[in-house]
Amino acid sequence: MNRARLETWLWLINRGSALLLVPLVAAHLAGMILAVRGGLSASEILERTRDNLLLAAFYGAFLLLAGLHGALGLRGFLAETLGWRSKSVDTAAAVLASLLVILGGRALWALYHAA
Repeated sequence: MNRARLETWLWLINRGSALLLVPLVAAHLAGMILAVRGGLSASEILERTRDNLLLAAFYGAFLLLAGLHGALGLRGFLAETLGWRSKSVDTAAAVLASLLVILGGRALWALYHAA
């Protein structure tokens, strides 16, 4: 695949991930506002999330999309601002996305499988 075609696909993927993140962010914020206004403490919120497969799937999708979107956004920023346009910027973005998903996945696992 030539570089121009790759750039087009990465741009489309970044915009698509943003589009998919909008309802997830809105649902997350609404849930947090309702929980806090309802008087739930952090420990009560964590108790309700434990072993909830639906919430784990929701936040798993949130995690994957946010990791992808963030890494592609940083890649674009580095390419446009610093002129870093070699394949190493692609590698750096892939490493960042992997780290975000691995670390976020560990947090997700801890939240939904806590003892």
